[in-house]
Amino acid sequence: MDYQKILSEIERDVQPSIGQGRVADYIPALSQISPNMFGMALQEVDGAAFHTGHSAVPFSIQSVSKLFTLTMAVQLEGEALWKRLGREPSGSAFNSLVQLEYENGIPRNPFINAGALVLADVIVSHVSNPKAAILEFVRNLCGNPDIEYDQAVAQSEREWGDRNAALAHFMKSFGNLKNSVDEVLDTYVHHCALKMSCIDLAHAFRYLAHGGCNPDTGERLMSTSQTKRINALMLTCGVYDAAGDFAYRVGLPGKSGVGGGIVAVMPGKWSTAVWSPALNGKGNSLVGTLALELLTTKSELSIF
Repeated sequence: MDYQKILSEIERDVQPSIGQGRVADYIPALSQISPNMFGMALQEVDGAAFHTGHSAVPFSIQSVSKLFTLTMAVQLEGEALWKRLGREPSGSAFNSLVQLEYENGIPRNPFINAGALVLADVIVSHVSNPKAAILEFVRNLCGNPDIEYDQAVAQSEREWGDRNAALAHFMKSFGNLKNSVDEVLDTYVHHCALKMSCIDLAHAFRYLAHGGCNPDTGERLMSTSQTKRINALMLTCGVYDAAGDFAYRVGLPGKSGVGGGIVAVMPGKWSTAVWSPALNGKGNSLVGTLALELLTTKSELSIF
C-alpha cells in the first residue's frame, strides 16, 4: 500500500474544505489558532511512517489525551475502574450535568468530561506527581522527550472551566471523586493541554493497533482483551455524540479533541492522526473527519 501517495492525495482533495467550520473559542487560548492548518500522519505497527501537510506542528490535543489517561487508569485499577464509569455513548453534550445527576454521579463513559475527571482522580490517587507521570508516559510512547504541556492553554482552561469544576464537585458529592477537586482539575487541564504533532500521535497510539504492546520496546501496556475494549469505546464514544456518523463515514475507532485533532486505529496495521482546527457542529474537526473518510475509502481498509 502506497500510504504516502494516499496521504498526498488526501491533502489535495481536502483543500476546498479547509477553513470551513469554527475553531473552538470557549477556551480563549485555542481561539487564536488559524483554521487553515492541515496535517496528517500514519505509522504502521512495524515502524514505517508517512506524513503530509503541517504534520510536525505541535497543537493542543485536548480530549485525545483521554486515551492516555484511560490507559493509565486501566493499568492502575483494571476492571475495578468500571464500578465508577459507564461504557455507553452519552447522546448528550460532553460537559452535560443533567445526565450525570440522572445516573447518580457515574459518568456515561470515560471520554466525556466527567468520565475523564474520574480518570484523573484515579491517577491522582495512585501516583505522587500525576502531571509528571502522565508526561513521562506520553513521552515514552511517542519516543519524543520534548513533549510538554502548553501552560497558557492549561491556565486558560482552568480560568474558564467553571462547568468542569461543577462536574467535579457534583461527582464528589456522590462519592465518585476521592481527591480534592482542585488537584483533579489541575491534572485534567494539564493533560488536555499536552502539545503534540500528528507525527507524535500516530507514533504513540500504535499500541492500540498492536494488541496493547508498544511496538518500539515490546512492553505490554494492556492485555489484548483490554486493548479490544478501549478500541470498542473509541468506536462508540470517542467522537462526542457523532459516533454513528463517524463509524458510517470512517469505519475506524477514533478519538477527537476540540483542538482539531483526531486519532484513529486500524487494528493490526497502523494508527493515524489528523489535525485541522476548524470544527463541525459536533465539535470534531470538519476536515479531519473528511480526511479519515478519504483514507479508508482510498485504502479500502476499515474494521468493517
